[in-house]
Amino acid sequence: MQKHSRSLLVIIAEANLERLLIEDVQRLGAAGYTVTDVRGGGPSGVREGTWEADRSIRMEVICALGVADAIAEHLLAEYGAFYGLTIYFSEVQVLRPDKFQQRSRP
Repeated sequence: MQKHSRSLLVIIAEANLERLLIEDVQRLGAAGYTVTDVRGGGPSGVREGTWEADRSIRMEVICALGVADAIAEHLLAEYGAFYGLTIYFSEVQVLRPDKFQQRSRP
C-alpha cells in the first residue's frame, strides 16, 4: 500500500468565522475541509457553546505543506489579533492523494 505525505492543518476558531474561513481555505488552494462544533477551555477562559456567541469550531484541512503555510499565514494576519484562534500542523499519510490536490488559485 502506497502512502503519500500531506499536512493536516487544524484551525480552532470562533464559530462566527466559519463562512470566512471556508472562503479563505478554498481561495488559498485547499481541495476540501471538515468542520465540527467543539468546546474547551484555556488561558482565555472556557467556551462551552451553550449560546451562539460562545460557540467554537474545529476546521481540518489536508493539503500540501505550502498550501497549509499560506492558509495559516493569512488567517493569523487577518483574524489573529481580533478573534480566538488556534492553528496547528501535523504530518499525515493519505492513501488517495488525488483527493487532496491543490486547487487553482484565481
